[in-house]
Amino acid sequence: MADAILMLAGVLILLSILFSVLRLILGRTLVDRVVAIDTLTVISLSLVALYAHLSGRFVYLDVALVYGLLSFLAVLAVARFLERGR
Repeated sequence: MADAILMLAGVLILLSILFSVLRLILGRTLVDRVVAIDTLTVISLSLVALYAHLSGRFVYLDVALVYGLLSFLAVLAVARFLERGR
């Protein structure tokens, strides 16, 4: 049962990657593309967490935490840049 749930989680992560990449390509504005990139970082964080669980090496969760913090700071910087105007 747990294997089926983990497999379903992997499939859902891959589908969300596909939809986010489509939003990145088809986004009309710069804000759409920034949101798509932020979504891809959140998806990659969940992928790292899933891999950490499957491999049993929970040190990857620390990597995911640092990556999430850096991603958050990058989105704040881009939002501040967009707020001032290009």
